Amino acid sequence: MPVVETSLLRWILLLPLFGVVLSVIAAQSGRAVIARIAGPAVVFAAFVVSLITVAELWTHPAGAALVDRLYTWIHVSPFRIEAALRVDALSSVMILVITGVGSLIHLYSLGYMHDDPDIARYFAYLNLFTASMLVLVLGDSLPLLFVGWEGVGLCSYLLVGFWYSDLANADAGRKAFVANRVGDAAFLVGMFLLFWTTVSMGSPSLSFADVNRMAPQMGEAAPAVVTAVCLLLFVGATGKSAQIPLYVWLPDAMAGPTPVSALIHAATMVTAGVYMIARLSHLYVQAPAALEVVAMIGAATALFAATIAVVQKDLKKVLAYSTVSQLGYMFLGLGVGAFSAAIFHLMTHAFFKALLFLGAGSVMHALHGELNIEKMGGLQRKLPITGWTFLIASLAISGFPGFAAFFSKDLILESAFASGHLVPWFIGFVAAGLTAFYVFRAYFSAFLGESHVDPDKAHHMHESPPAMAIPLIVLAVLSTVGGWVGLPAGFLWGDRFTAYLAPAVAHAEAAHHDGSGEVVSLMVATTLLALTGIGLAYVMYVRSPGLVASVYARAHAVYVVLWNKYWVDEIYDALFIQPYVRLSGFFWKRVDSGIIDGTANGVGTLLTTAGGALRRIQTGNVQSYALLMLVGAVCLLLAFAVQ
Repeated sequence: MPVVETSLLRWILLLPLFGVVLSVIAAQSGRAVIARIAGPAVVFAAFVVSLITVAELWTHPAGAALVDRLYTWIHVSPFRIEAALRVDALSSVMILVITGVGSLIHLYSLGYMHDDPDIARYFAYLNLFTASMLVLVLGDSLPLLFVGWEGVGLCSYLLVGFWYSDLANADAGRKAFVANRVGDAAFLVGMFLLFWTTVSMGSPSLSFADVNRMAPQMGEAAPAVVTAVCLLLFVGATGKSAQIPLYVWLPDAMAGPTPVSALIHAATMVTAGVYMIARLSHLYVQAPAALEVVAMIGAATALFAATIAVVQKDLKKVLAYSTVSQLGYMFLGLGVGAFSAAIFHLMTHAFFKALLFLGAGSVMHALHGELNIEKMGGLQRKLPITGWTFLIASLAISGFPGFAAFFSKDLILESAFASGHLVPWFIGFVAAGLTAFYVFRAYFSAFLGESHVDPDKAHHMHESPPAMAIPLIVLAVLSTVGGWVGLPAGFLWGDRFTAYLAPAVAHAEAAHHDGSGEVVSLMVATTLLALTGIGLAYVMYVRSPGLVASVYARAHAVYVVLWNKYWVDEIYDALFIQPYVRLSGFFWKRVDSGIIDGTANGVGTLLTTAGGALRRIQTGNVQSYALLMLVGAVCLLLAFAVQ
């Protein structure tokens, strides 16, 4: 695989970091206008440099990579890690998604956060988040990826809890931080185990090129160790990418500003785990048992989150559980070996999910923060741009023919079916129908039917300003045509996306988008299921809204379970949080305060008492000192006489 040296890649990373510096200066000087200009501008500039980089990559043979070596980071002979940035087919897709969708979200933020007094701090965090994600996908080695991995974890804490004066927001930020630390601990153990495995192979390294090159040798010599490494790294991925069991932080992350939700849930942090497994795909194909676990967890998460989304009334919570579910599809694709299909869905998901969240933000902007879909209705007439773009995103995520996910999600399901993973395929198939139902439930409740908007809010309702409307329109176009780079073979230009990624990922796809009779049948079945979900949502929430109460009454027990989200948070609280709090209280009161502080305080008291006693000898009386000297001299004479 040819490697081309360049100094271009560093600018993709340095531009957002420069924006962080300018925003900090703006926050300190009170000149927010600096942050308003610099925050979006630096990310857009990074997008332009990314386009130039990808254009440069395309001038080289397939499989080429551009590498920018900054300096030697770690050198303990024979182990050496370069602080180097790398762009190949896989990372080129990621940098375009991060900077492209990210620049639209930054632009949208100008309108959404217009009146926030802390907008300079907001853009500092947002630029730092973007820079951290770019480190993650550009890093040439696992340690450098982990720097970005931790960076996005820190920034998620800062952004989710951005309005920290509200205790609920601060708690949500802390929950995201702690859940990610659990996964990161496993990730670190997996990385250390991988390092010692490469040491045992005689070539200590953690660069992706070396690990993927040695993967077959490691798989043959130590298959159990490779499986353990892959599972440990996957646990880290369940934290970042919100899969069972560490998904619980993501729905609460809705406490942050809506553009933050779009950035975290669409283009950046939650895709980190998917990217990491795709980047190490050559290692994962040596651990089929680990891939089976990835596939089952992904499928289970897709269905689990979709069932919860069905009953949510908070518009952003519906979209949050939708994100968890769609990420499950990506892991299902990874688990069945369809690595390129998973990245394909990652890309299309960035378009329609960012559009859905920004559309929700536009609704909040018009309704002064209202999120309850039961207090909306009829918004299409007053918010036409928001309504039509939200409809396009809803069609895209539902897999409606011609829209983005019609190609990417179906390719994952086809790959699962063709590879013999029938149980994960069926679970994903059912989740596809639920997806169409819950997203159109939200759309119909918010934008069609009778208005249930509070009269005071309805009076002031208006469409969002251009800074917010333009990103909606651009993302709507991408959500419509973004999937057309991966068409079935033999149809127009075919599946260009899979062909483009082929040199960068392992060749483990069991199915090809070939337009065969079986594939066509699966696509038709999935499409009919999606249309059924849309039709059912229309009947229940537009044509005959009275059916909703009747259905909920008949399935009251199921509704209670779903409304309480299977009581997972309560179970975690009982099994982990409260025992930890009680154990911490014990150690604080008994060990820390009782033993450690008691010992330290006791030593201090002893020394104080001894010092007070010795101090009494110093009386200041010359006769007393002379007497003591005489007594001492006599004692010495007696000691010598005895000897």
